[in-house]
Formats: sequence, C-alpha cells, structure tokens
Amino acid sequence: MRRMTRLVLTLVFAASAVAQTAQLTAELGRTVLYEGVALSPDGKRVAWAQTTAARQAPQMFLAASTGSSPGAPVRIGVIGPRTDSDPAWSPDSKTLAFFSTAGEKEQAQLWTVSADGGNPRKRTHLKGYAARPRWSRDGKRIAFLHIEGAGGGGPHLAAPVRTGVIDAQILNQRIGALDLGSGRVEMASPAGLHVYDYDWSPDGAAFVATAAPGPGYNNWWIAEIHTIRAATGEAKPIYKPALQVAVPRWSPDGKTVAFIEGLMSDEGFHGGDLLTMPAAGGTPVNRTRDRKSSPSSLFWTANDRILFTEHAGGGSAISELALGQPSIRTLWRGAENVHAYGYFSNFALSPDGGMSAVARSDYQTPPEVWAGPPGQWTKLTSNNASQKTMWGPAESLEWTNQGMRIQGWILRPRQVEPDKRYPMIVVIHGGPSGVEKPSWPGASSVPAMLAANGYFVFLPNPRGSYGQGEAFTQANVKDFGGGDLHDILAGVDRALARYPIDPNRLGVTGWSYGGYMTMWTVTQTNRFRAAVAGAGIANWQSYYGQNLIDRWMIPFFGASVYDDPAVYEKSSPIRFIKAVKTPTLVIVGERDAVCPAPQSYEFWHALRTLGVPTELVVYAGEGHMFVDPKNRVDVQDRTLAWFEKRLR
Repeated sequence: MRRMTRLVLTLVFAASAVAQTAQLTAELGRTVLYEGVALSPDGKRVAWAQTTAARQAPQMFLAASTGSSPGAPVRIGVIGPRTDSDPAWSPDSKTLAFFSTAGEKEQAQLWTVSADGGNPRKRTHLKGYAARPRWSRDGKRIAFLHIEGAGGGGPHLAAPVRTGVIDAQILNQRIGALDLGSGRVEMASPAGLHVYDYDWSPDGAAFVATAAPGPGYNNWWIAEIHTIRAATGEAKPIYKPALQVAVPRWSPDGKTVAFIEGLMSDEGFHGGDLLTMPAAGGTPVNRTRDRKSSPSSLFWTANDRILFTEHAGGGSAISELALGQPSIRTLWRGAENVHAYGYFSNFALSPDGGMSAVARSDYQTPPEVWAGPPGQWTKLTSNNASQKTMWGPAESLEWTNQGMRIQGWILRPRQVEPDKRYPMIVVIHGGPSGVEKPSWPGASSVPAMLAANGYFVFLPNPRGSYGQGEAFTQANVKDFGGGDLHDILAGVDRALARYPIDPNRLGVTGWSYGGYMTMWTVTQTNRFRAAVAGAGIANWQSYYGQNLIDRWMIPFFGASVYDDPAVYEKSSPIRFIKAVKTPTLVIVGERDAVCPAPQSYEFWHALRTLGVPTELVVYAGEGHMFVDPKNRVDVQDRTLAWFEKRLR
C-alpha cells in the first residue's frame, strides 16, 4: 500500500510539474526583449532591436529619450520580414545605421534611416558575416567587422563540419569601411589579422583594435592591442598583454587608449581592471588596481574622465574615473546586469556622459528600456507590464570560506509553507570567469522553472567569478574544482542554516564550466541526490586536443597539457569517476566547439559501465549555445523531470 501511495504521489507531482512548466514557458516566451540599445549623441533618441524570448526575428525600434509615454516607440520604416541588429547613431544624431536582412534570406546588409525612422536606404552589398557598425567622427564613413564570404558569430555557435585539410584556409574578421559619399566599401585592416573589437581615432585616420592572427575563434586569448592606419591597413602592435584584453577605446584628443585587461575565459564576457596607456605605445597604468569589482566596459566622457560599468558583487555598478586626481566615484549600483559591448549588452551613453539608455530587469521585474542621466532613469517602454512571476523572491546570500567573502543568490519558491522543508538545486554558472547577476529569465530558464515548481535554487559566485576584484577572479588558477567547490559547499551549508531546505534532497546542475563543476562535484561528494551536467568536461587532458579554443586554457593551467599534464589530470572528473553514486543526466550539443560532445560521452560511458543511473542526450546540430527554441525547452523539461523523479 505504501509503495502504491508513493507511486500515485509521484504521478501527481509529475503531472503538476509538466503543466506548471508548460505555462511558465508560454508566459516567458511572450516577454519582449531589447537588444543592442543605442543612444543618439545628443541624448534625445534611443534605438534598439526588439524581439521576444521565444525568438521572433528582432526588428529595429526608435523612441525619444525624454520621458515619452508608453506606446511612443515606433518601428522603423524598412519593409518586409527581416532580422535587424547593431544600431549605431551618426555623430550629428540625424541618422541611424544598423544591419538588416531585409530583402535577403539571411545576408545582413548595412542600412541607414533618418532619426524619425524614415528614408530607409540599403548601403552595402556584402557577402559574409557583418556586425558592429561604428561611425567615423566626421560622419563620412561607417566601419564594421566583416568576414568576407563566410559566416561568423564565434565559437559558441555550432561548429562547421570539418573535413579535408583542417585550417588550410583561414578567413579572418576584418574592419570594413563604407564611404557614404561614394558608396564604396574598402577593407581597412590587414588580411592576416582577425579583429575582435575596434574604435575610430578622433581624426578618422586610424583604428585601435584588439587583434591576433587567425583562426579567430581560438586566438582571442592571445590578442594584442594594435593601431591600424585606415588608408593603408598598416597594423602596429602597441601592447602585448599578460592576460586578455577587451574594449579598446580612444580618448577624445587621440593621445590615450583605455581598455580592460584581466583573466577572461570567454570572448564577449568581459571583466578585469581598467588600464590606460599612450596611444603611441608605452607602459599602461592600472586605474582600478585592488578595486573589489570587475570593470566590464568603458566610455571616455572627456580627456581626463572615463565612465565605466563594472560587475560589483552579484550586481552591477556605473562609476566615473577622474584621471587627474585620480579618484573613482560610483554613480549607481544595483542588483541588475548592466554592461555595454560584448554579448547581451544593454547600456549606452552620450559622449558627454550626461544621458544614458539601458534595458533594465531583475529576477522580479521584466525588461523595459529606460533613459536619463546614469542612475536617474525614466521608463520609456511598457511592453511587459502584464508579465507576472511564477517563482518567489530572490535574496542575496553571503558567507565566508577560507578567508574569502563569497556571494550568491537564492531564488525561492513562490509559496513556502510553515513547517515544511523543500528540495534545493545548486545552479553553477559558466566561465569560470563569469558571474550570476539578477535578470529576468528567458523562455527556457532552468532556475525560474525549478523555483516555479517548488524548489529553492542556489546560484553561487565562487572564487574565479567576476565581481570582487581581479585577485578573486584569478583565485582558481591551477585549482579548478578545488577552492571553488569548497566555496559552493560552504554556501550550501549557509543556505541550509537559513532556509527551510531538506539536506537529503539536494541537486546540482550547470552548463559549460558549470557542467564541468557538476561532473566534478559528484566525484568529490555524495551530498547531492541528483545531477544534470550540461556541456561539461570530464577529462581535461583529452579535452585539450578536442576543443577548438585550446588557447583559453593556458592562462588558467599555466602551461599546455603537453608541458604539464599533471595539473590537468588532478582536476579531471574522470580520474575520480569510481567515487560517483549520484544519478546524473548528461546533455550536450552535437557540434559543440567549446565543450565537445566526446567529453559528455566519456563521462556517461563511465557512469553506465559502473552501474550509476545515467542518461545521455545529444542535440543534433546544436553548438555550445543552443539556437533552436524547441531544444532549449526540451533541456529545461528533461532537467526538471530528472530532479522530480529523484528529489520528490
């Protein structure tokens, strides 16, 4: 009878979870998202690409930035089905440039419209990947990044099928420049360099850029800062960093270059210290040394002032650096994810720093576009006013471990009944150079789905994360799975002491580095009764020769696997695989270039051989970042089902 009762309860919980998750997915899928927010230099207009969490094709919108009423934003006048991206304003604020596939199946071309969204004009006839338009300061040219005759998008997308002579032809991403007068497009950087980011010099004669020889998907980790003559393409390296560099920007007088340098595991997810150096080359000055945050993007507002965004604890801040004094003052700080440039940027600033625009959200508040002086914003849109949370409040959780202050987030179930204990899932972020910050969940959000179904969700920021200074970010070098796992387990203890959580119903999951940490965790402890490892790494030694971005590993391990195999072996889950007792679901994309599928096969095969409950799901055609919404939802559903079966 007891067994029958348990079966009935299990079926009831499963049916309830399926219905709850389907409703959550549908509701979140209708969330309007704002991508590539751009502010006109005069501060009067904002542009963005608007889509939904269910990934309708993004289209460009415009709005006045002076407190317009909801409904004021207008869709630009380009006709027909299309995908728009990368808005960029002209220096005189009269024209908006952006990329659009209007009139073409998938090929993006550069378009311009007037400030009110009218007079659309297609300006290029490109073949290949194109992105990140930037106007010269005289308004006569528009530069952009271009891979002629090939696709792009970085290593997180599905890797192409590689046959024949590998890397026999390397197609680098170069700076293209459109002359608006003649309509001609010229390549303005040399063919031998892959350019990752760039900025015009004030006189329009040159660019400052982060660049390295190809292949581009692998060599960002050894990129140097170059100046490139716009007329000749002559490139001159001016700084070879010890770590990774991003966001090079020229001062208004052209005498100084500022940039971010730090230990970064992924292109596009920046964090480190803010440095400045002479534009002609020389010794950089670290302007944020020992600051307990991680600058992520920067804007010159005067020759002696830089406004920058930063990862601050488990949130964001906007601060201003006065070079002459020197001093830093914080203009705004909040439990949100605010940054410019890189992936998923949502912040823009006028040249004088007086006006800004930002797409804001947190765990409880869906995204909308706001504008105003930094930190003094007025909401411009209300597209998500009907969105409601199906999970409980989020709370910052702090604890100490081995002398370090650690922070994370607890996402509570929507209803917590007195005298009842709940299961908890630990969700470990990717990176490791990353940070968990509050933002509204996407259509297939595992944390939101779990909290909506009655789980406490713990999202830790252990050592190796951004947000507490460069020393903290570097604290897991040559120690993957060591101190960071101890930080996480100490955080679990803190959560158990503070919340009504059942210590016998704990789960763990993560993606990318979080997937590795999930595999590692179940080899080191049996505290967790279920695990889901997404795009994980089972064996650092074999991984070195399988992934397409092995350059990222040397700053973290100190040497290649051929020079120091022991440092890779000691952090490999496969070395301790016989200790695993935890039922583990393993998930990966078929064409993942970052965490290749053979790593997941190896872990799953070992568990199956050893008799540990396991299942492997490989998603056809997907890379590291899943593109097909159906597959993202399936990952969410399988994750919930795995935990429901073992923790209810």
